Amino acid sequence: MDIVRDVFSSALKPRIFRDREKLLPDYVPEFLPHRESEIKRVASILAPALRGEKPSNIFIYGLTGTGKTAVVRHVLSKLEVTAREVKARVKGVYVNARYRDTPYRIIADIGEAVGARIPFTGLSVGEVFGRILKAVSDTNTIYVVVLDEIDFLARKRGGDDVLYKLTRINSELRSSRISLIGVTNSADLVESLDPRVKSSLGEVELVFPPYNAEQLKDILEARAREAFQPGVLEEDIIPLCAALAAREHGDARRALDLLRVAGEIAERLGDSRVTRNHVYMARDEIERDRVVDIVRTLPLHSKLVLASILMVTGGGSSYATTGEVYEKYRYLTVKLGIETVTLRRVSGILAELDMLGVIAGRVVSRGRYGKTRVLELAVDPGVLYKTLSEDIALGDVIDDIGRVFGKRSSVR
Repeated sequence: MDIVRDVFSSALKPRIFRDREKLLPDYVPEFLPHRESEIKRVASILAPALRGEKPSNIFIYGLTGTGKTAVVRHVLSKLEVTAREVKARVKGVYVNARYRDTPYRIIADIGEAVGARIPFTGLSVGEVFGRILKAVSDTNTIYVVVLDEIDFLARKRGGDDVLYKLTRINSELRSSRISLIGVTNSADLVESLDPRVKSSLGEVELVFPPYNAEQLKDILEARAREAFQPGVLEEDIIPLCAALAAREHGDARRALDLLRVAGEIAERLGDSRVTRNHVYMARDEIERDRVVDIVRTLPLHSKLVLASILMVTGGGSSYATTGEVYEKYRYLTVKLGIETVTLRRVSGILAELDMLGVIAGRVVSRGRYGKTRVLELAVDPGVLYKTLSEDIALGDVIDDIGRVFGKRSSVR
């Protein structure tokens, strides 16, 4: 009996999915429900490109899963199609800053997209910009450059300098122009930017509101018709996925992930229909995978701050103040014999963890002592502890963290 061949043969006869890719985050559908006004606004800002004029730079804010990327890519695609029809010279360039390690790689991606020859490494940032200028200067083209998750560029060393150069690049071009669209989940990002960058990049600012449960239901129904075989979804599956995602700030990406993973689980189990149980299994699987991926990639000091929160909150059973977290963090760094960063830097790390959704900050009243901001874990403490335990750099403090759960770690 060939087990692997049986698995592959089963996969060739899908009973659940018609086209699974229609539920993936990078799929941009032809129709985006409940984002008509945002599509119209972005399109109206970019429309001057069809007349050979540089559109205003745009800064787009919104929580994860509010359709920012889908709207921008949808409009950009339509813009390029229309440009070809009317013989206008317009080119869109899309770069996601989250998936690039350095500012060099981000501008290298832009350079390659506009036809510049950029080696994987070895040039200065100035030289890369020089090659971009040479490639686009005389093409008489309007370039619309989208920097998705731009906060990941802004926070990297040298990121501000790259953004400043991008916002000033038109002064060195002759017949061509470059327009920038920054997309971010961080509402306070603009305030943290270099003032010179802020004034140039935020010419037009748009805010995308979260979806409610009914809107998420419409989005899921539209995608489900394309993604699933007829009749495989139980009647209440889409409302359930929409309701669960609506609790998390109206995240359409989360809703789509729930529906897709529920279908994948049903298919793996050999079931003919997707049920509520599959959705709840999908929710647990997604949460576990998300925490693991985020925590594994955190720098050491961020992991120590997260470990401190885990300890101070008693494994997530209470909340902690920034001061309490910092004291515990200092204890852990001393025990590991490493440098302790400042309270200001730890506050910055806490803000980053909050943005990633690993922790949540809220304001509580302390009676006559006034109000204070406290921190809570926003993920499963057990999964968090297990993932932190994988880092050998934390070996000498894992037992301290594990005592919160009454555990002893085998990590040394």
